[in-house]
Amino acid sequence: MLVDGSDRQFRRLVHGLFGFLARHEAVRSGHAARIGLVGIEYTVLISIRHLSAEEGDVSVNRIANHLHLSGAFVTTVTNKLLKRGLIHKSVDPADRRRVKLEVSDKGNALLAELAPVQRQVNDVQFGCLSASEFRQLLKMTERLIESSDRAVRLQAYLASQPDSGVRSAALRDAPRNRGVTKKRAPRSRS
Repeated sequence: MLVDGSDRQFRRLVHGLFGFLARHEAVRSGHAARIGLVGIEYTVLISIRHLSAEEGDVSVNRIANHLHLSGAFVTTVTNKLLKRGLIHKSVDPADRRRVKLEVSDKGNALLAELAPVQRQVNDVQFGCLSASEFRQLLKMTERLIESSDRAVRLQAYLASQPDSGVRSAALRDAPRNRGVTKKRAPRSRS
């Protein structure tokens, strides 16, 4: 990631990704607020609809994998959507342990209400990309997610090692009396 011996371009990329993520989160939150939801609820709702159209039956695990979230977290969000009447849950007759998710008529109506505004905003946000650049960005993003998962696993592994890397050096070089209070000599009572 060094260019001419400097990581400046790498930092520019990482900070640019942070900037894009913050702005995209604002767009997502705006879409969600327009139909009375929070960002993740909107994302799960629209993911259920899109994946159902593409694949048929959709499970909690399928949504979790699609959004790179835990199944437990998706279950929590889908329960909120269920309480609001935006989705239906049913037991899969082929595998009773599996729950099938489907967007309700009420949920579809909200998404239909949002669609014209969503299209305009998304067209502006991604309008700077050609079709081929968009496809290339999608492929690069998918690869970055995979390599980031590996990086997180490596980081966790290294943190678990007793004498690994920067953490050990930082602890080794830290002042020894950190967090220890000095005892004061007792005062004489005269």
